[in-house]
Amino acid sequence: MLLRYRPEDVCAVISPEHAGKTAQDVIGYGGKIPVVSSFAKAQYTKPDTLVLGGAPQGGIISQLVRSEINHALESGCDIISGMHTFLNDDPEIRNLAEQYSCTLTDLRRPPNPPHFPKGLWKDRKIPVLLVVGSDCDTGKMTTAWELANRLKKKGLNAEFLGTGQTGILLSGNGVPIDAVVSDFMAGEIEHSIEKIGECDLIIVEGQGSLTNQYYAGVTLGLLHGSMPDFLVMTHEVVRKSDTTGFPSAKLRDCMPTYIDLMKPFKSSRFVGINLLTVNQPEKEAKKTISDIESKIGIPTTDLVRFGDQSLIDSILKDVQNWN
Repeated sequence: MLLRYRPEDVCAVISPEHAGKTAQDVIGYGGKIPVVSSFAKAQYTKPDTLVLGGAPQGGIISQLVRSEINHALESGCDIISGMHTFLNDDPEIRNLAEQYSCTLTDLRRPPNPPHFPKGLWKDRKIPVLLVVGSDCDTGKMTTAWELANRLKKKGLNAEFLGTGQTGILLSGNGVPIDAVVSDFMAGEIEHSIEKIGECDLIIVEGQGSLTNQYYAGVTLGLLHGSMPDFLVMTHEVVRKSDTTGFPSAKLRDCMPTYIDLMKPFKSSRFVGINLLTVNQPEKEAKKTISDIESKIGIPTTDLVRFGDQSLIDSILKDVQNWN
């Protein structure tokens, strides 16, 4: 996401298996940003910050990554981490940072003291849109970011609320929801929404999926914390297994689940679908989009690949008609 949305801030990418290539070569965007095998090989670019950009299960820092952190600190670099293992709680890393006057930023550290939910959504004056998915890694963060930026270009004052390390890093606000004790998940999202202030629409970055056996808990806390008026679904049609190896959920099965879980509290509805079609040929992807839009009856696209289609204009109308 930094390479897609903040390429001007990135001087190099550390990825040993792709060393010698450029970001463009490897992922199709990022231009001529070089890919190197280690922090030592990146020093010629004169970095001032090392961002831990991986997402291992459990958010654990490996010995290899620890070694790179140490090298970066010894070179005077600040460190930004989205791991569950907090750099500031590690005596060795903290002492090294102090020695070289470096800053350690733990994006996933939850708020302290925590915030318990108060049901403030009942008196909310601003509509909320939550991006959800049929699985992890279906483009929820990208979708939320794209929606916010595209709606702003149309004149809507849309605010993005990050709920994961990358969204928080890009936007400068939000809460690392998967690091929050379960009793406080809904309260932290509620509190973050209330802090945003006056705007036309709040777009909340989604996490996990109700149909993913490992991460459904964080998704449910996020759903009931944001109490969304609108939902946008993300989905990858060609995916056969979810990120846990279980057969992938179908749209017709998972979309009603989100609506049903909202029914005891308020009316919520899907206003669009953003598909992840990167693994489909263009002609096939366009047919998939057309078929799903026709079958489900709401605007469908791949924002990054094919643009707005009718999705953005449809959301604008929904916001204007919200009461």
